[in-house]
Amino acid sequence: MNAIKLAVFDCDGTIVDSQHSIIHSMHAAFTRFGLPVPERDAVRRVVGLPLLHAIEILAPGEARSRHEEMREAYSLDWQELRASGGLSEPLYPGFLEVLDTLAADGWVLGVATGKSYHGLVGTLEKYDILDRFATLQTADRALGKPNPDMLLKAMEETGAAPSETVMIGDTTFDIEMSVNANVRAIGVSWGYHEVHELMSSGADTVVYEFGELPSVIA
Repeated sequence: MNAIKLAVFDCDGTIVDSQHSIIHSMHAAFTRFGLPVPERDAVRRVVGLPLLHAIEILAPGEARSRHEEMREAYSLDWQELRASGGLSEPLYPGFLEVLDTLAADGWVLGVATGKSYHGLVGTLEKYDILDRFATLQTADRALGKPNPDMLLKAMEETGAAPSETVMIGDTTFDIEMSVNANVRAIGVSWGYHEVHELMSSGADTVVYEFGELPSVIA
């Protein structure tokens, strides 16, 4: 019996470039409560963390109750963007082709993301790829990155062993989660953290375009 090979992708900054909508919704949440909006780079730095934790980092002087209210404001703005057709989260070039190649090579596919489950499903349905993934791990259903919980749950759901699992992501949170779960980590250069940060966090390697990925993880 062949071992199960599991490839788990981060979403924001790896599959889709959602930074503009994330920054828009974060700024909307801060503005609603009369707070100075964080710099765009500061918002990019926290993409991938659970939303509440990201807001705590960006607004450290606010009370927990205010952080929770800001999370709701962010989510409301995001939903309004989606409903109005203003949500910007284009796929990175080459991703669909990589899905086909990995599936043909026998890889089981998954996602581990700081998005909510509802948000992730909406993104994948938009591109008609929801059914391509055997496991969906989100920050509202598991402990957030860099805790290994999402990867541990993904392996449990699919029956894959750590030695047969690889995580693909664009932030140090993805890489640290991989290290904590004892699985191989591959960084991508086109996301929200720098290549040298990914490597120093424990990435096995970094790819510079999706087309490199199948041969790298083979």
